[in-house]
Amino acid sequence: MAEIETEGDWHWRNSMKPVRFFALDARVALFALLFIIHMRPWTLGLFCLVCILFWILERKGLTFDAAIRSFRTWLLGRERPGYLWIRRRRLHDYG
Repeated sequence: MAEIETEGDWHWRNSMKPVRFFALDARVALFALLFIIHMRPWTLGLFCLVCILFWILERKGLTFDAAIRSFRTWLLGRERPGYLWIRRRRLHDYG
């Protein structure tokens, strides 16, 4: 009886799996669509370049979102303030 109850919840386990386009992330499909709509050598090159980039990211164990966060950390550094200096509240004297 316990097995039947857990079989009903199996679909929740697969709800956070990344969407795939063949063997790559589904975002590659946008570039495939761009190539299909506008067939030029440079769009084919862009599509191949994006496919290779996503393949390299997958080989390193990164998703696209994690790679963007990693790039941001590399670019800006590890230490980031909790709030921007622009949004700090200033003292006002209305008197």
